[in-house]
Amino acid sequence: MMSSGWSIYVMALIVLNIGGCAWLLWWTSKRRPGDGKPEDTSHVWDGDITEYNKPLPKWWINLFWITIVFGIGYFVWFPGFGNLPGISHWTSQKEQAKEKASYDATLEETFAPFKGQSIDVLAGNPEAVKLGRSIFNNTCATCHGSSAKGAIGYPNLTDQEWKWGGTPDDVLQSVLDGRDGVMPPWGPVLTGMDGENAVDYVVAYVHALGQPDKPLDFMAVKGKALYEGVCVACHGPDGKGNQQLGAPDLTDSVWLYGGSNAAIHESIANGRHGIMPPHRPILGETRSRLAAAYVWSLSHPGNTGKMVAPATK
Repeated sequence: MMSSGWSIYVMALIVLNIGGCAWLLWWTSKRRPGDGKPEDTSHVWDGDITEYNKPLPKWWINLFWITIVFGIGYFVWFPGFGNLPGISHWTSQKEQAKEKASYDATLEETFAPFKGQSIDVLAGNPEAVKLGRSIFNNTCATCHGSSAKGAIGYPNLTDQEWKWGGTPDDVLQSVLDGRDGVMPPWGPVLTGMDGENAVDYVVAYVHALGQPDKPLDFMAVKGKALYEGVCVACHGPDGKGNQQLGAPDLTDSVWLYGGSNAAIHESIANGRHGIMPPHRPILGETRSRLAAAYVWSLSHPGNTGKMVAPATK
């Protein structure tokens, strides 16, 4: 919606343009007293090339008038004359809603056979997987990549590691309702507990969790005490994590934000905030199921179409 000032400006501009065109057409098409006959001319070149004073044909003039009348009718019917809505009350928003309703009806018919089915069952249906791959490429590949192998901050969807649980229901919930994973910044807390090297102590112990048979060195011993005071609530005493909270397993080799000392230090000191947006309002439930089924097929290539045991992450 334009302001009143801009609306008046547009109206005036339209009136001046249409009025100017009508006046110019009328002025140039009329013959005046003293005008020569159409065949009369004083412009002669090379002895036999002459320029006549013939007016435009009537049908051509009438086409100009019809165009002007059409333009006026257009602004009466459609909302183009400033802020006036036009007698049709047409809007691009209504047109888009109408087209969307038609498109949604077509999609509903296409996806109806897959409605309500478990994603592990859908993963055994080649047609469902094909549709799911198309939906994934259009919606999910921006973050997880076209190969679904993820990137720093975006999980690999082709393996058996699941931060929020790997059952069909867990995966579907992640797609439908999203996830919000928050790692608080523990740097200030740990520094207050054991000095400026406290975060490095915890980093050393986190690395040691993946090597249970290796004796703890000095830094890891100090980090263990800090871990048990701060980190154990989410990641557990053995570092295996908690899928209910989205707290990852710290004993394996899978690191969402990188497993180097610097990356883990950053995670502990300054925290992380990873968001998987809910796709129920974007795709609807059935299309979300198909996308989740495609993801399930990537991580369970030999077990589609039947229930599988939950993954470990």
